[in-house]
Amino acid sequence: MTRRRRILVLLICCMSLLIVSLDNTIVNVALPSLGHDLHAPVSGLQWTVDAYTLTLASLLMLAGSTADRVGRRRTFQTGLVIFTAGSLLCSLAPSLGWLVAARIVQAVGGSMLNPVAMSIITNTFTDRRERAQAIGVWGGVVGVSMALGPVVGGLLTDTVDWRAIFWINVPIGLLALFLTWRFVPESKAPSARRIDPVGQVLVIVLLGTLTYGIIEGRAAGPAVSAVCFVVAAAALAALVVWELRRPEPLIDMRFFRSAPFSGAAVMAVSGFGGLGAFLFLNTLYLQSHRGLSALAAGLCTLPVAVTTTIVGPLSGRLVGTRGPRVPSVVAGVCLAAAGALLSQVTLTTPLPLLLGIYVVFGVGFGMLNPPITNTAVSGMPLAQAGVAAAVASTSRQVGQSLGVAIAGSVVSSAGANAAFVPAAHAAYRVNALYGLIVLAVALLTTGRWARATAERTAARLTESPQVTLSRG
Repeated sequence: MTRRRRILVLLICCMSLLIVSLDNTIVNVALPSLGHDLHAPVSGLQWTVDAYTLTLASLLMLAGSTADRVGRRRTFQTGLVIFTAGSLLCSLAPSLGWLVAARIVQAVGGSMLNPVAMSIITNTFTDRRERAQAIGVWGGVVGVSMALGPVVGGLLTDTVDWRAIFWINVPIGLLALFLTWRFVPESKAPSARRIDPVGQVLVIVLLGTLTYGIIEGRAAGPAVSAVCFVVAAAALAALVVWELRRPEPLIDMRFFRSAPFSGAAVMAVSGFGGLGAFLFLNTLYLQSHRGLSALAAGLCTLPVAVTTTIVGPLSGRLVGTRGPRVPSVVAGVCLAAAGALLSQVTLTTPLPLLLGIYVVFGVGFGMLNPPITNTAVSGMPLAQAGVAAAVASTSRQVGQSLGVAIAGSVVSSAGANAAFVPAAHAAYRVNALYGLIVLAVALLTTGRWARATAERTAARLTESPQVTLSRG
C-alpha cells in the first residue's frame, strides 16, 4: 500500500472517531433545549447521555473480537450503517423514550467504529515510526471533537433545532461508508478470540442495573435501588468467576493482578466520571440557571477543550521521559482542585473566574489520558496489549456513564430550581473526590512494587492458559 493510500485510510478512520467523539460532547450542550421540547426530567436527560455511553462500554470488547473474526472492514462498514441510521432516528424521535432507544442504536454502531478503526490503523501502518505518528493524529482528533462538539452543538441548537445535532452525522457517515468500501482493505486476525456470550450478558446486566439503581433510585424507591445493587454485585461476582475459567475470556481477569493495569482502570473510571459529571452539570448551570444561550455555553467550554488539546501531548512526552507518575499526580491534583473550586461557584460568579477554573479542569483531564493508556499496557506482552488497551477504553466509558448518573441523581434530589446550586456544590465535591482517588492511585501504582506486579503478570500471561488456571 502506498503512503498516500495509508494516509487516506487513516483519515477515513479519523472520520469515524470524529463523529463518535463529537456525539459524546455535542449532545450535552443541547440537553436543556431537548428537555424542554420533550418534557424530560433530569433523569431523562441522564438517560439521553448514559444510554449511549453505557452501550458503548458494554459492547467495545465484543466489537473488537468480532472484527478480528469476521473482518475489520466489514465490521467497520456495519458500524457506520448502524450509527448513521441511529443518528437519523435520533433526529426524528417524537418522545424521550424513542430518543433513548435511538441513542442505543447509535451506540451499537459506534462500538464497531473506534476499536475496529484502531485495529485497521495498526494493520495499515506496519512501520513503528509511522504507526506512532498515525496514533498521534488519531489522538489529536479527540481534542478537536472536544473543541468542536459544544460549539457546533450550541450553534445548531440556537439557529436550527436540537435535532440538527444528529443530522450532521448522516452525511459524514455516508461519506465514510463509501470511502471505506473504496479504499480500506479487508483484514482479519490470524487466530481471533472466540465470542463469550455469557460474559457479554453479565457485563450488560452489571452496568445496566448499577446505572438504573443510581439514576432511578430516588423515584423508584429504596427497595428497587437495593435490588438493582444486589443484582449488579451478583453479576460482578459471576463475571469474575466465569471469566477466570474461560481460556479465551471477554475480559481477562489476570490483567488485574498487575497493579499498574488495575490502577489505570480505576483512574479511567474516576477521571472520566469527573468529565461526565462536569459536562452534564456545566450545561444545566450555564443555560438553565445562568441564562446563557446554547452557543454561549458551548463557547464557555472551549478553555477545557483547548487546554486538554495543548496539555495532552505534553503529558505524553512526560510519560515517555519520566514515566506515568508525574502526569498522573498532576492530573489528580488539578481535578481535585477544580472540583473543590467549582463547589464554591454561585450564579453571580464572574465569568473570567469561572473560565479560569475550567482551565484547571482542562489541565487535569489533559494530563490524565496518556498515562492511563500507557500504564494499562505497560509491561504487557505485545499480543495482549491491544486487549489491555480495550479494557482501558471500556473503563473510560463506564466512568463517564457513572459520573453522569451520580451527578444527575444528586442534582435531581434537590427538587426546586432554587436548590440547584447547593446540589451542584455537593456533586462537585464528588468530583473533587474523583481527583483525590486519581492522585492516591497514581502514587500507589507507579512505584517499584507496582512495576514488579506488572512483570509477574506479563510472565504469567505468556504461559499457556491451562498452566495459569491451574495456579489459581
